[in-house]
Amino acid sequence: MFPTSFKPLASLGLLLTTAVAAQAQRYQPTATGLKLSTDSVTVEVQFYSPDIVRVLKFPKDREAMKKSLAVVLTPAPGKLKYSEKNGVATVGSASTQVLVNQQTGQVSFRTAKGQPLLSEKAYGARFSAKTDIDQPTYRVRQQFQLAPGEAVYGLGQHQEGTFNYRGKQLTLKQNNMVIAVPVLHSSKGYGVFWDNYSTTKFEDNAQATTFDSEIGDCADYYVLNGGGTADGVVARYRQLTGPAPMFPRWTLGYWQSKERYRSQDETVDVVKKYRSLGIPLDGIVQDWQYWGENNDFWNSMEFGNPRFPNPQGMVDEVHQLHAHQMISVWPSFGKKTKPYQEFAAKDMLFDFITWPRTPHVKVYDAFDPAARDIYWKYLNSGIFKLGMDGWWLDATEPDQLTPFDTDDDNETALGSFRKVRNAYPLMSTKGVYEHQRQTSEAKRVFILTRSAFAGQQRYGTMVWSGDVNSRWDVLAKQVPAALNLSLAGFPYWNSDIGGFFPSGNYPKGVKDPAFQELYTRWQQFAAFTPMMRSHGEFTPREIYQFGERGTWSFDAQEKYIHLRYRLLPYLYSNMWNVTHNAGTLLRALPMDFPRDPKATDLGNEYMFGPAFLVRPVTEAQYVNRPDKNVPVPADFAQTKSVDVYLPAGTAWVDFWTGKRQTGGQTVQRETPIDLLPLYVRAGSVLPLGPRQQYTGEKDGAPLEIRVYPGADGEFTLYEDENDNYNYEKGAYATIRMRWNDKARQLTFEDRAGNFPGMQASRTFRVVLVDEQHGTGLGEDNAPAKEVQYAGRKTSVKL
Repeated sequence: MFPTSFKPLASLGLLLTTAVAAQAQRYQPTATGLKLSTDSVTVEVQFYSPDIVRVLKFPKDREAMKKSLAVVLTPAPGKLKYSEKNGVATVGSASTQVLVNQQTGQVSFRTAKGQPLLSEKAYGARFSAKTDIDQPTYRVRQQFQLAPGEAVYGLGQHQEGTFNYRGKQLTLKQNNMVIAVPVLHSSKGYGVFWDNYSTTKFEDNAQATTFDSEIGDCADYYVLNGGGTADGVVARYRQLTGPAPMFPRWTLGYWQSKERYRSQDETVDVVKKYRSLGIPLDGIVQDWQYWGENNDFWNSMEFGNPRFPNPQGMVDEVHQLHAHQMISVWPSFGKKTKPYQEFAAKDMLFDFITWPRTPHVKVYDAFDPAARDIYWKYLNSGIFKLGMDGWWLDATEPDQLTPFDTDDDNETALGSFRKVRNAYPLMSTKGVYEHQRQTSEAKRVFILTRSAFAGQQRYGTMVWSGDVNSRWDVLAKQVPAALNLSLAGFPYWNSDIGGFFPSGNYPKGVKDPAFQELYTRWQQFAAFTPMMRSHGEFTPREIYQFGERGTWSFDAQEKYIHLRYRLLPYLYSNMWNVTHNAGTLLRALPMDFPRDPKATDLGNEYMFGPAFLVRPVTEAQYVNRPDKNVPVPADFAQTKSVDVYLPAGTAWVDFWTGKRQTGGQTVQRETPIDLLPLYVRAGSVLPLGPRQQYTGEKDGAPLEIRVYPGADGEFTLYEDENDNYNYEKGAYATIRMRWNDKARQLTFEDRAGNFPGMQASRTFRVVLVDEQHGTGLGEDNAPAKEVQYAGRKTSVKL
């Protein structure tokens, strides 16, 4: 049964008093807000915190009691104040005022100082009666009025290249390459979470901003008052739907994958080859058909392929090579698998055409907790017990290859599939995350998946952008797609380096210099995303397939893999910021530069953490190939360049040269094939680790601390045991580093906290960046001022 039911309105004993306007009724205060009914609709306002307000609306003769799948916060409104004037009831917290017109039911929101945030359109709620598998329900619409010049972002991941969704329309429906997260993020520093799981149309035009959902027993949304800041909006969203737990540190290293490694020897040999070449690697991925090539055994959750005769030995050997392994698992099962047979016996399978396209493969009902138990039972006994390190939960939309209208009539444990479809990835990842944590706390859960819904960040999930084509325009569209997902509150995203499908545009694959150029630029972008992962079909992607040392594509790729490993202390500390402070790593420019009007619609560059400005190169520059079937060599005779906008309000330092430039201007940056435009904000304190072959190889080595002068700044270095959940019990340490620009002094504050195996003392090598010092990838032994740190406050003059 879906967690919404109807009750007669009279059973609530509403206090009905003299109308304050024609056909209006006096509001009733409640423990969390207020409630009132107009002549046609009932409105409930519920404060979940002083900054988070839920609004429920439903037809007057019904009562919706809905349990959210996404929300985990228990209402704690704090002290509320009530007032009434001219037919408008107001309830306010310490930060947020909610005004309800008692005649129309129109709701509007203001700050505690009375500044407008958001308003519904008058009579903007509409409920159109319909039936859903013989159950009475509604099509639900709610309209809002935005302010002139207000920008809106978020809504998940959509790949049409849009950054600001003013004047746009979208269909929010899970699909390969489309991630539906109905969270709208306003440039005014508030957000709206539309809590509905059915297919939803979003549209913004001159008349209104509309959420229109196919199925719903009520209009149900949350306004997130971020206090005027984008980080505040994301923090309120995570407070409402759950924090993102930490991943293992090794997941920040380099990942190698392809569709697919066909034997355990091939899988292990890739790791061995990287080790022999001295190229860093932490993750190797096993794609499908390790179970066998007969689709009747699809996703059996065990190794049935004779080319994988000793899966335990494979996993052990990968671990002995200081790498980790992730494996592909699906929500669909072939008819001869044990999970299929158990699901079928308990009526826990959906009837629609999925991947692979055969009537003998069906998707399980992840909305059923008993089905999630069964799913984990086989995943644990067949794979997790081997020591597998991560899960690649593919096609969690789930895939519907030939959709029919009747597909949505499939019954789930929570009602029709039509009613809950967009929440399928949330429930699928919930089952794996919760069961693994119940089974073992020694390994942090790491799930790579293709789809997501609001709240899914709490289930240890990293999403990727789907099976995208290998094209320059597709690479360009990855950037705003990723940024909008981040603005919707989801912190972890990546894409297949080089694109998944190269065969159409690059029939010669990795041997074509045109594909090598695209892959190289995509890899540079990936180095500045939460996960750096090579994957795709048709042509191999390992670095040694592109040539050898001394060839341009190999050398450029190696450079950025090494840079990724040097950045590990910065990346891991930012991961902690995501967990502990509801932080964001992939930062759209309006998050940090809300007063810069040029940042409002700029979706082709971004901040990566607090320090880096990243401008990916998303156009071909060095290979001009008239015929895709006839490769031509790269032409580096003339160095190309791209425009980079340096946001106003700060100075910027070119990461590669140390050259300082003022903000608020567009500069032309030369882009040789091995150079991604990177700028560091003045005042940044940047920790860099040593070059190493895998995470943890040189944990005792000194850290280089680069200081970018021009403003005061700080950074908090985070350390823990790297792969368990003891940090949730306080087993971690932080070192706050503060730069005083006027005094030219860097201060290391007292270490806070401790954990087993912590280095009591360590060496920091401090570099004041200029055009001669602290530039680019650098070397471990570059000139620096050494600081011996033993956990007590220490300062150094530069």
